[in-house]
Amino acid sequence: MHIQPYLHFDGNCEEALTFYSQALGAKIEMLMRYRESPEPPPPGMVPPGMDDKVMHASFRIGDSVVMVSDNCTGKGVGFQGFQLSLGVADAAEAERCFTALADGGQITMPLGKTFFASSFGMLVDRFGVAWMVIVTP
Repeated sequence: MHIQPYLHFDGNCEEALTFYSQALGAKIEMLMRYRESPEPPPPGMVPPGMDDKVMHASFRIGDSVVMVSDNCTGKGVGFQGFQLSLGVADAAEAERCFTALADGGQITMPLGKTFFASSFGMLVDRFGVAWMVIVTP
């Protein structure tokens, strides 16, 4: 058994995939658009204009897989109550990843030494996803 995050974006999932590929070297493993669904959705489930949006995708960062899609409920999404924790090998990699993720986002705790890690910081990226970057022992 394992838990895998599934993030729902507000129409900008493809932009987020590109950003995570550039910022973290994420590898997109699969991507399906709403128009590519092998079965039509039930009437009224997917609003008009969603054909080219991401119905389902997954990407890999190191050993972890994150699943994503564009929200089709017509209601805005918000990422609250969780953070993705990115464990990296050393301070240089922490600085690179932290700086890349913070581009266009907001730093909530600058990257620095703590009692529990040689390098740790928190931020919210440009898509509203909260991250912790930590050098793991």
